[in-house]
Amino acid sequence: MSDARVFATPAGVKLGPLDRIADGGARNYVLQLRAGRFHGFVVRRGGAVHGYVDRCPHMGVPLAQTLDDYLTPDGTLIACSWHSALFEIDTGLCVGGPCVGARLTPWPVTVHEDGIVTAAQPGPQA
Repeated sequence: MSDARVFATPAGVKLGPLDRIADGGARNYVLQLRAGRFHGFVVRRGGAVHGYVDRCPHMGVPLAQTLDDYLTPDGTLIACSWHSALFEIDTGLCVGGPCVGARLTPWPVTVHEDGIVTAAQPGPQA
């Protein structure tokens, strides 16, 4: 196994029960893969989940300085705790701070049988 950082995961990796993330909250996941270590986070909105690679497009650092602290106090946006960049939860689009217009890298996740599971990476669009 490698200690290199990777930015994608295979489909079908079980991350755990949906209820491990409070509705309106977020949780960090670190997966050790053969190719290296993956860092991501999942935001829960009811029965829906949105996953992103834990890497700010502004400086390439993890977004949260405190474990699982990815959201603004009102829970409406993802916030980078280093330089105050703000991102939409549904799209990962930066709407405030030093990287407006940039996007977080999506991490495809889904809910299956009340558990969060990694999904297939989207293919190229025609």
